[in-house]
Amino acid sequence: MKSNGERIAVIGGGSWGTALADVLARNGRDTTLWIFEQDLAAEMAANRINTLYLPGFNLHPALQCTSNLSEALADRTMILLVTPVQVMRTVLSQAAELIGHDTVIVNASKGIELKTLLPVSRICAEMLGEESLNRYVALSGPTFAREVAAGLPSLIVAASRNEKCAQRVQSAFSNPTFRAYTNNDVTGVELGGAVKNVIAIAAGICDGLGFGHNARAALITRGLAEMNRLGVAMGAQPGTFAGLAGMGDLVLTCTGDLSRNRTVGFKLGQGMRLAEILAEMHMVAEGVKTAESVYQLSRSLGVEMPIVEKAFQILHEDKPAREAVTELMARDLKAEG
Repeated sequence: MKSNGERIAVIGGGSWGTALADVLARNGRDTTLWIFEQDLAAEMAANRINTLYLPGFNLHPALQCTSNLSEALADRTMILLVTPVQVMRTVLSQAAELIGHDTVIVNASKGIELKTLLPVSRICAEMLGEESLNRYVALSGPTFAREVAAGLPSLIVAASRNEKCAQRVQSAFSNPTFRAYTNNDVTGVELGGAVKNVIAIAAGICDGLGFGHNARAALITRGLAEMNRLGVAMGAQPGTFAGLAGMGDLVLTCTGDLSRNRTVGFKLGQGMRLAEILAEMHMVAEGVKTAESVYQLSRSLGVEMPIVEKAFQILHEDKPAREAVTELMARDLKAEG
C-alpha cells in the first residue's frame, strides 16, 4: 500500500488528536477521527469545529468524525493513538479485535502507565501482541496543537524499529508547514515525550515562584541530564535527547504559555492546590500522573532524578514548592554530569 493511499483512524478527539487528524485530512489522507464524547462527535460532524478542546479552528471538510469505535477502525491501514496514556490500555482492549494484523500502529500520546511503569509501546505489545512492535511508530516532538492547527511551521519525529513504517508515517504527515523526520530509537523518543512533561511542571513552579530566567534555564538543562540518564539506563540512544523529541520538546513545554503542564506548575508555584488547578482544566496534563510513574521508574532502576523527585513530592506528597527548590539548591556539590 502506497503511503498516499493510507486510510487512517485517529483515536482520541482532544486538542492534539483533532489537530493531527486535521493535518492528515488536509494532506489528502482518508481520515476518521474517533471522539469518546458522543455529543461532541455529533457536534464536530455537523459544525466542523471542536468547541471543547480546539475552539476557533474549522476542520477540513473531508475529515470524518464519529464516536463509534468499530466505524472508525474499519478497513484502516494505519491507526494513530492520541488518548491519555492512563486510559490507553482500556481503549486498546476495546479496539484490539478491530485492528488488522498489518495495520501500522502510531502513538502520539506522551507518558508512562502508572500501574505498570510501561511506555505505550509495551502496552501495545501486551494488548496487540509482541509482533505489533514491528509496525509500531512513536510520534513526538515540539508541537502545540493550536499552532499545528493554525498551520504554523512545526517539526516532529516518527520513531520505529521498522524503517518502512516510519517512512509511511513521515509521508502521511509531511506538508509545507508540518515536517516529519524518522528515527529508530523508539525508547528514547517515548521517554523524551514522557519526562519532559514532568520537567515542564517543575519549570512552571519556578516561574510561579518568581525565580527568574536563570533558574528556568538551569532547570531545563539539568532536566535534560535526568532524561538522558533514565534513557541510557533503559537502552535509549543518548543522541535522541539532543533532538526534537528530547531537547526540542523539553524547551517548548518548559517555556511556552500554551503548555498545560507548565501551567499546572505555574499555578502550584503561585500557591494554588493541585485539585483546584485540575478542576479548572478541560484537558489532561499528562505530567501530573507521569511524575509519579517516572519517579517510581527511576527508583526501580537506581537512576538519580532529583528534579523529578521534587516534582513528585510537590504534586503527590504536598511538599511546599519553595521548600522543594531550596532542597535542590542545597544538595551536595558535585561535578556537572
